[in-house]
Amino acid sequence: MDFPLYIAKRYLFSKSSNNAINIITGIASVGIIVGTMALFVVLSVFSGLRDFSLSFSNTIDPDIKLNAVVGKNFFISPNQELKIKNIPSIASYTKVVEERVLFFFKGKEIVTHLKGVDTNFTKTNVVLNNIYNGQWLKPDTYQVVVGYGIADKLSLGIFDFNNPFEVYVPRKGKGVIESEAEAFFKTNLIPVGIYAISEDLDSKYVFADLALTQELLELKSNQITGIEIKLKPNADEKLIISKLTSLFQNKVEVKNRAQLNVTLYKMLNTENIAVYLIFTLVIIIALFNLIGALIMMVLDKKDNLKTLYNLGSEIKDLKKIFLLQGSLLTIIGGIIGLILGIIIVLMQQHFKLIMITASLAYPVVFTIQNVLIVFATIVSLGIIASIIASSRVSKKLLD
Repeated sequence: MDFPLYIAKRYLFSKSSNNAINIITGIASVGIIVGTMALFVVLSVFSGLRDFSLSFSNTIDPDIKLNAVVGKNFFISPNQELKIKNIPSIASYTKVVEERVLFFFKGKEIVTHLKGVDTNFTKTNVVLNNIYNGQWLKPDTYQVVVGYGIADKLSLGIFDFNNPFEVYVPRKGKGVIESEAEAFFKTNLIPVGIYAISEDLDSKYVFADLALTQELLELKSNQITGIEIKLKPNADEKLIISKLTSLFQNKVEVKNRAQLNVTLYKMLNTENIAVYLIFTLVIIIALFNLIGALIMMVLDKKDNLKTLYNLGSEIKDLKKIFLLQGSLLTIIGGIIGLILGIIIVLMQQHFKLIMITASLAYPVVFTIQNVLIVFATIVSLGIIASIIASSRVSKKLLD
């Protein structure tokens, strides 16, 4: 066995004759364990909060969406639809038309998005799971599904045939407008359902039939504002985006889910990095105890080191003893801290120990990625701390 490793293990697992060194080493060990555990738990919590935040947008947003590069809408031919269907990795797709319009109900008005959808829309996302009241709309009808926030602002109920739910869409064209009929298309809609996802999304959409929306916006039957696509598991997203861009001859922009919510993703990633750096700083402060403990150990074992040096050991081997001791202490403390952190995270996942509300547990996610990040961080910092402490071993010290 390499004698620096052998001696390092002896120093690590045996008590020093100096009780102060034992206390400082114990404090350093506890600091490493607690710091590792805290960093892993916090990263797992933020992973849970990230998934929880994205789950709201994932209900409405597709895996891939196509929008016009120029203008608000584009045309899709039967041949292009057929080619989209024949792409193996695409599970389903839906054509949509979206525009901001004015809604009016019982003296109250709101400007929000009218989104026309076809029969494949519910196959592309899980909006049906978020119907709060009523049902989903039927095709080729004047039925609509509104967000809970819109219904609340307008005091709107479903199947209210006595009070019309009106939509006003500006007409296209130029010239002098002499009456309201010339300025707007107006029709009465029938709310049959209310969806509830999140505060922002509940005030964003009124879902209607695609053909009705095209008629209100004066669009042709093959003229749409977007195509939303659901991918099969393990699909090659980049390859599909390339195929779709080529199919429409670069006349559409193809975005994945992260690009559709670029601001949200940036915010969540920034928060995650900030928390990681803050808790890494805590670990760095805890490792100062490790540096102090190793330096005191060097001074305490000075006579032993002098003996080894006189027997022929080189200075680099003597430095290696304390480098290995500090590294081993960090690795063992990191493993213990990770085990405790994993236990806490798994207990929260299964037993819901901490609740946000009476029905919602604090979200945490266990990932191997977080395990590797934490372990790599603690080991790297521990080795650096050990190098700093072992540099105290020098020929001058022994002389």
